[in-house]
Amino acid sequence: MKKWEFFKQLTRIFSITVMIVPVILGTVAAYAVTREFHWFLFLVTLVGAVSAHIFSNLINDLWDYRNGADTKAVELEGDIATHSAILTSGKITEKRLASITWAFLLLAAVCGLVLTMICGWPILALAVVGALLAYFYVAPPLKLGYRGKGYGEMAIFISFGVLPVLGAYYVQTGEFSLTPLLLSFPIGMLTTMLLYNHHFLHRNADAAAGKDTLVVVWGEEKGLRASKMMTSLAYVFLIIAVAFDALPVYGLIAIISIIPLYKVYKTLSDKENPTEAYLPLFGASQQSSVLCGLMMVIALFIQIWTT
Repeated sequence: MKKWEFFKQLTRIFSITVMIVPVILGTVAAYAVTREFHWFLFLVTLVGAVSAHIFSNLINDLWDYRNGADTKAVELEGDIATHSAILTSGKITEKRLASITWAFLLLAAVCGLVLTMICGWPILALAVVGALLAYFYVAPPLKLGYRGKGYGEMAIFISFGVLPVLGAYYVQTGEFSLTPLLLSFPIGMLTTMLLYNHHFLHRNADAAAGKDTLVVVWGEEKGLRASKMMTSLAYVFLIIAVAFDALPVYGLIAIISIIPLYKVYKTLSDKENPTEAYLPLFGASQQSSVLCGLMMVIALFIQIWTT
């Protein structure tokens, strides 16, 4: 039991739903078109995607620790650390964490190679892009999440929206299309907000460590306004998906997934909120992302059953 608790803390396994749902969404979208479902390919895709997500979490912890961002989050009063705290608490050595990190990348790579041999080279291309974005989100020389120009947010949008939905669709159908691309935008945007909103919790530590996130660059007031605008954009993408027939019209019911975020936004003032006030926003972001994706999946299933 202790090992399982340690594993959950190490990998932040609670977060993998934001990768599982896009894979399911892409798979169901493919079934809606072909009426064919390949169990083995789906399972390999899911294992590979989850492994890649855990690799992303671990490499993030590893480089944030090396860059001093995690240590500052622990040291500065008022900031809330959202990393696993495995390294800062001394529960594992940096060398050991690095070994586990690369092991998950290896597992993801094996899944990617299996899918490449069966489905073709485009899967390899998607896998390589995903791996590079995950690594360079925090690692030098690019450190996309440290530049404060939105590169990190774009990397998350692609890695947790476009790539898993488009990849899962291609694995099942052997082709790309506009449909999975449009479906990936709402859920990708909401998952991006999960990562964006968590920066409010340790913005002072990030600034002290030289991690120029958009929240650090813009400040709390402008950063919160941007959060609301980007959340709204996710639901604009949902409407566009319906307008282009990527999702049936009753898929618009997924708009109600904004409720968790809306409730938290109402509690926040325009400026000078205590750091703790942003903790519910972090949780609501994950709830809205997963709920929106699941409701889109249900809408596609209804479409399948009624046509």
